[in-house]
Amino acid sequence: MFRPALTLAALLALGTPALALESAPVRSERTAMSLAAELSAVAPGQPFRLGLKQVLAPGWHTYWINPGDAGTPPELALTGPEGTAATGFDWPAPDRIPFGPLVNYGYENQVLLPLTVTPPADLRPGDVLTLEATASWLVCEQVCIPEEGVFRLDLPVEAAPRPDPALAGAFREAEAALPRPSPWAASLGFEDRQGALRLDGPDLSPATVKAAWFFPAEWGALDHAGPQPMEVAEGSLRLGLTRGAAPLAEGPLAGVVTITDTAGTRSAFTVSAVPGAVPAALGGAAPALAGWPLWQVLLSAALGGLILNLMPCVFPILAMKAMAVAKLSGAARGTVRSHAASYTAGVVLSFLVLAGAMIALRAAGGVAGWGFQFTSPVFVALMGWLMLAVGLNLSGVFQIGGPVGAGSGLAARGGHLGSFATGGLAVLVATPCTAPFMAAAIGAAMAMPPAATLAVFAAMGFGMAAPYALLALAPGLARLLPRPGLWMERLKQVLAFPMYGAALWLLWVLAQMVGPAALAAALAGGLAIGFGAWALGAAQQARSRRGHWLGRGGAALALLGALALLPQLGARPAPAAAAAATEAAEPWSEARLAALRAEGRPVFVNMTAAWCITCKVNERVALDSAAVRQAFQERGIAYLKGDWTDGGPAIAAQLRRHGREGVPLYLVYPPGGGEPEVLPQILTEAIVLRALPGPSASGRG
Repeated sequence: MFRPALTLAALLALGTPALALESAPVRSERTAMSLAAELSAVAPGQPFRLGLKQVLAPGWHTYWINPGDAGTPPELALTGPEGTAATGFDWPAPDRIPFGPLVNYGYENQVLLPLTVTPPADLRPGDVLTLEATASWLVCEQVCIPEEGVFRLDLPVEAAPRPDPALAGAFREAEAALPRPSPWAASLGFEDRQGALRLDGPDLSPATVKAAWFFPAEWGALDHAGPQPMEVAEGSLRLGLTRGAAPLAEGPLAGVVTITDTAGTRSAFTVSAVPGAVPAALGGAAPALAGWPLWQVLLSAALGGLILNLMPCVFPILAMKAMAVAKLSGAARGTVRSHAASYTAGVVLSFLVLAGAMIALRAAGGVAGWGFQFTSPVFVALMGWLMLAVGLNLSGVFQIGGPVGAGSGLAARGGHLGSFATGGLAVLVATPCTAPFMAAAIGAAMAMPPAATLAVFAAMGFGMAAPYALLALAPGLARLLPRPGLWMERLKQVLAFPMYGAALWLLWVLAQMVGPAALAAALAGGLAIGFGAWALGAAQQARSRRGHWLGRGGAALALLGALALLPQLGARPAPAAAAAATEAAEPWSEARLAALRAEGRPVFVNMTAAWCITCKVNERVALDSAAVRQAFQERGIAYLKGDWTDGGPAIAAQLRRHGREGVPLYLVYPPGGGEPEVLPQILTEAIVLRALPGPSASGRG
């Protein structure tokens, strides 16, 4: 008996109007409904927004415009003085609400359904605009109950509209939940009952998309409970679809796509595509594993690790693997088994170290994903130098471990360390690549408890090491390989060129990250590595003790000289500043923000990152629009942009200061001082224009 009373008390507290600008609520044990206005005073002929505010008891839900397998959406009829015009609801993106074998589309907890009202133009200041509305809705849990209510609002009329600060935040949140026009090209097709929706655009990638779902606006067009397997590749997203019982209407199929990024932020976009041929599957795509059991995630991770051996990033390491495998031909079974085990241990341990680093960085408030170490210019330069050194070794400039054709060194301690190190190096170089099955497995792993995350990464490591680990289980397979001979020396020299190619590729990566001075330092370091390799080779060929030690000393000095150049690569350079200037934004810093505020200027702060798809879409549809740029210029608003791609501590502190653990973060500092207003993580042009200091923007976004 106490539960209904407690639920009703909660609804009463949540549904109580703050001002007369929210109607008296209509309450039941399940819902508290009211009609709210975004303004405390309206202006003649100027549009404003109303909203049907729904507060639902736990477990109960109402419906979207397409309710899914069952249900009906809310309806509202509004009346006012002659000349009043009103639109229908703007529908926020829904949630999937399973019920047995069915799936409904709707809303739980609390939602505001906005609509736009235009008052008569002949109203005069001092008048009162009286609006009356009749609404009906279906609310469901285990059973469905139809409800209805009558609402009234009396809004004062003034010469200029006056926002209501008590409800402005609720309307901003409601607008942020509305689907925005998709910035991506859409294609759709079916063959019999099976088909797919594909989106193509530069912001889509396995590093930015964690989950996605398509909600058709037309009832019965799709099987609402059907699976929608996701594939993501660089620049493309594909969702599998299943036709529903209703025939497809002529013309485009419209709906809403929701995308959840790797930071957990969900964005919604309207899409429309004319059905045609089934969009092609994506090369290198990964099926979404959200909600899959752990064993399926482990299997996907192992398959992804196995296929990773064929990715371009790993190809240079195949040179080292090929030489090591060739050496095993004719060796004792124990030798073959131990070297295969050493390589496997190096791969698996390296995957576990990467997983542990990612878990630790995320727990500390940082952002770390697959390949996160390649965001460091120092790491990229070191890997480039290492690839160069390996290539020079394969070309015969210097030797490590003795002649290629000799098998006597295989059982030595250094040989096993070499196999172990080869496995670790293969993992480090592989991290810029993502093989099929890997992206979804990594995304699922990072949402799991730490122990499960480590298990998934270990499975990925065993998958990558599987071809070599097979020799540990069946050492006799090594006897099928060609016998060692002169051909190995030729093969070794040929395989040096993939290593040089890898060094050049890493140099190109570095050029995207640093300025000319730092790039010159990296090139100078490569020159030092080359000299050191030559000096070490000369020492190995020296016939005198003096020549031997002079060569080794020269190699050591060259290595120290290269390492001494690393501090010049540690700081991110001017390219970020140049990009910010191109975008009419200054780089964010505490000092620059303080200086602008001391001048009394309003400031807009955008905290973003290269891997944040929500940030990119917000910039494209809102911040980079002509209207927003013009408002910045006309109102004298300074635009500061902070890049958190590397997880810098200064921006991390700003995020935590404003209650955020990740980007995006948008702050509007008013002129003359005062605390900033924190905008929603999903932006529209209208949200930004309304939040900017100065004259408010009319109309809708």
